[in-house]
Amino acid sequence: MKRRLGAIITVSLTLAAATLGGTGAMTATAAPAAPARADASEAVVTAMVHDLGLTRAQARQQIQRQADATTLEPKARKAAGSSYGGSWFDPSGGRLVVAVTDAQAAKAVARTGAATTVVHHTAAQLDSAKAGIDALSRKRKAPAGVSSWGVDLQSNRVVIDVRAGAASDAAVRSFVDEAERQDTAHVVTVNATAAQPTTLSAGTVGGDPYYSHGIRCSIGFSVYGGFISAGHCAQTGAAVYGWDGSYVGNFQAGTFPGNDYSWVNVGSGWWTVNVVLGWGTVSDVLVHGSAVAPVGSSICRSGSTTHWHCGTVLGMNETVNYSQGSVYGLTETNVCAEPGDSGGSFISGDQAQGVTSGGYGDCTSGGETWFQPVNPILSRYGLTLQTS
Repeated sequence: MKRRLGAIITVSLTLAAATLGGTGAMTATAAPAAPARADASEAVVTAMVHDLGLTRAQARQQIQRQADATTLEPKARKAAGSSYGGSWFDPSGGRLVVAVTDAQAAKAVARTGAATTVVHHTAAQLDSAKAGIDALSRKRKAPAGVSSWGVDLQSNRVVIDVRAGAASDAAVRSFVDEAERQDTAHVVTVNATAAQPTTLSAGTVGGDPYYSHGIRCSIGFSVYGGFISAGHCAQTGAAVYGWDGSYVGNFQAGTFPGNDYSWVNVGSGWWTVNVVLGWGTVSDVLVHGSAVAPVGSSICRSGSTTHWHCGTVLGMNETVNYSQGSVYGLTETNVCAEPGDSGGSFISGDQAQGVTSGGYGDCTSGGETWFQPVNPILSRYGLTLQTS
């Protein structure tokens, strides 16, 4: 489970997240075509051995099992029907786990090859409760003591993270009380964290730095005609410069808060390639798609400050309450990051997952980081991920 929770209402300790200067998609100055890269899975194997304490054989096996789970998930979800309560990858068992609300659905899902667990609430109920808190935060800005909220599939709850020491604050209590009053399904619980999420902009291959209007961020992923990155790094129309200081293009659009995404056109002798930097920790990784890795999957991040780190997907469709405002639909991980990593690439195997938004902690003491999923960015701007 992502968190150890009490019964209906518990207050514990959470850390505040901060947006992190972005990382981005790979571009390079015009020159001969880029050389062939090592197989993406082998690069990720090396990272998983380094960061997750696995043997190479265990890492290869987990990558394959995660890919199998990703492929199986739509079929298993369909079998669950209206009883579907969410799904995640269980690394210990190496299987997709599907939550359902009745025994008949469990039998149907089991026939697809997925493991099952019976829960009280459907995914639709959880999503509805989370959407209610989102609507509340749009009506009345969430107080600073509320760090984030989102669906925790494994506990079958919607979790509101409250900053340590802020649980008794009048504004926090009022916000939480109203969230609970509108929770007709009784799925909301409160968790304590240790810090407040924030944006940390410091300043184009995925993970490479770029510079614009006094900040450094990181490239996320190449798209045809440019690259995508974090919205809090953007200033629409502002010029963007690459790692070598040469002009790359301009921000075409950017959104933050609410969402946290942007895109930059690429020209002036730069081009885009489907590569994420391994920074010498692993071989550079080729991007071949954007299939969504389930909760529980291993995932790696590339950024211009802390380079390459790996961890696990903890939750999806979470809302993070930055000081600038709430950002919705983020994915939570236990991968560390630091200022300047914002916008950088999150990848699982050879599948693009998203761009770094923010988090708490650092890569010395550890922490958590959220990313903006890549597919909504592509859909919003009508972009196509570069996969060859």
